Amino acid sequence: MSEKILAVAAGHEITEQELNNLISNYPPEQQIYMSSPQAKQQALEQLIAFHLFHKMAVEEGITKSQEYEEMVEKLKVELASHMAATSVVEGIKISEEEEKKFYEDHPETSQEKAQVSAKHILVETKEEAQKVAKELEQGLGFEEAAGKYSTCPSKDKGGDLGYFTRGQMVPEFEKAAFEGEIGTIIGPVETQFGFHLILVEDKKEASVRPFEEVQAKIHQQLIQGRQQEAYDAKVKELEAAYGVERKEL
Repeated sequence: MSEKILAVAAGHEITEQELNNLISNYPPEQQIYMSSPQAKQQALEQLIAFHLFHKMAVEEGITKSQEYEEMVEKLKVELASHMAATSVVEGIKISEEEEKKFYEDHPETSQEKAQVSAKHILVETKEEAQKVAKELEQGLGFEEAAGKYSTCPSKDKGGDLGYFTRGQMVPEFEKAAFEGEIGTIIGPVETQFGFHLILVEDKKEASVRPFEEVQAKIHQQLIQGRQQEAYDAKVKELEAAYGVERKEL
């Protein structure tokens, strides 16, 4: 059964398989988009243009130029080198037993640190902070107050800082946020940036993620490490076999 021909450009028959091969080179997220008829047509137009320019290159003698020959030789070297390096690492595998051992031996890879979600209002003086705190007591919304008074860029989001762990904020702010109760306004809290009013919105206790949740990440880490080891060992082996003389930069 002959392949379906989608177009003929400069005498070259563009088949459905050639189009599919082009699409398969796109990143996975783009391949989903490429399933639509409009996107496939755009890809086909790219192939048409590709073959038209190739015909132009042949007729204008570009494929016979010295520059072209030099680039072809360079690409040949790069491709051969890449294929050889790939052959060294492509067969490396990691077993689930190795992944589980790494999970057990490196608990830090599965630990979720304690987190706090908070909003804040930052002003320059303690008096300003106290004035804003009084308005909050009288019913002014925290987000509205942040937009009105805060000097922190987070004021555009109602003072929202999202979730953060210990070590991400200055010590005074961090201590107040982690020790504060959910739903309560804390402050004024003085830091090097000024005076803060802090609204603690949520807290997440430290936890350990199960193996299944981190297995893919562990696998990737182990496979990359094993591949790097194999690559480095092969480079040393090739240096000994073929010789390398390094000069000063």
